[in-house]
Amino acid sequence: MTKKTDTPAVRFKGFSDTWEQRKLGELALFNPKDELPQTFEYVDLESVVGTEMLSHRTEVKSSAPSRAQRLANTGDLFYQTVRPYQKNNYLFEKPDNNYVFSTGYAQMRPYVDGYFLLSLVQSERFVKVVLDNCTGTSYPAINANDLAEIEVAAPSDESEAQKIGAIFRSIDNLITLHQRKYEKLHNIKKSMLEKMFPKNGSNVPEIRFKGFTEAWEQRKVGEVSESYSGGTPSVGVKEYYGGQIPFIRSAEINSEITELFLTEEGLKNSSARLVAVGDILYALYGATSGEVGRARLKGAINQAILAIKPHTDYDSEYLAQWLRKSKHSIIETYLQGGQGNLSGTIVKELSVDFPSLKEQKAIGDFFRQLDNLITLHQRELEKLQNIKKSMLEKMFV
Repeated sequence: MTKKTDTPAVRFKGFSDTWEQRKLGELALFNPKDELPQTFEYVDLESVVGTEMLSHRTEVKSSAPSRAQRLANTGDLFYQTVRPYQKNNYLFEKPDNNYVFSTGYAQMRPYVDGYFLLSLVQSERFVKVVLDNCTGTSYPAINANDLAEIEVAAPSDESEAQKIGAIFRSIDNLITLHQRKYEKLHNIKKSMLEKMFPKNGSNVPEIRFKGFTEAWEQRKVGEVSESYSGGTPSVGVKEYYGGQIPFIRSAEINSEITELFLTEEGLKNSSARLVAVGDILYALYGATSGEVGRARLKGAINQAILAIKPHTDYDSEYLAQWLRKSKHSIIETYLQGGQGNLSGTIVKELSVDFPSLKEQKAIGDFFRQLDNLITLHQRELEKLQNIKKSMLEKMFV
């Protein structure tokens, strides 16, 4: 006999019945047994990210991994039982009958709307209950039997579950759309960075704006700019912190806010140096080595950042984009095995190919606009993800 529980905070008009408390095993058939085909597409734990299947590989039954056990039917939901906090769960809606999933997934054949069930298991509330029932610490996992015993709230009217499933399907489709646009723009930028700067041994790029024909000239960063690093006021002197001067650290070179602020006294009594909006900020140390930013606020920098101010005949955006393009080769050349730090001396000695100032500005403006589009889709993506998170909390009990 089911017992009653509360209703969700947000509901579609026309539904007022109290939701029922049900075991997950009452909403779906768990791990149905089916005969595997001789050849199939195998889906392992790395194949699903979020709610999307990103990869699969062809396997022959006789030589397939022993974990290849779960033959998918259209409409089946696959729940990743290892590290469930990652929420890598997939609703199989392909018409194919030759996809086999790893036993690292619990297979559910829903008795209710499939997208309703997918959305339910993606909610933070459900994930918390699952984690409370997991074993292991580094790789928390839950077995299918324990998963099936977890109690969840579900509407008694299937049409309400269908409406909820439909709204989350729409949100997920929008998220996927912006994610793909974001990734496509990233790939376009990566390709254009390779094509709009000369390759080694050449003095012209593969692609140029119309009207530019002159050969490019090579200059060292130190020849075309002024640069300096900052410092950190003594952390033991509280009078140095809590003022009005943003203190930019290497992880914040592309940020509009900082965690720490300095006082005038802290600035005067340290090697911290001020930068202006638009200055190139180059991360020298640690995990962010080689990262490039443009200062978004006037503030002070520490010793892990090199501020670069190009001379009048050289464009800041152009140089910043070249440094971003060259990050991998710089790291490979100067940080052996990813260890050590870059330095102002190293950066100043880097050789850069420069066209005329007019062409530099054209290239810089092109990549600035591309970056703005990337940022736009990134923000839309984050906005939609936040909307989904909020709706999951409000539309489920």
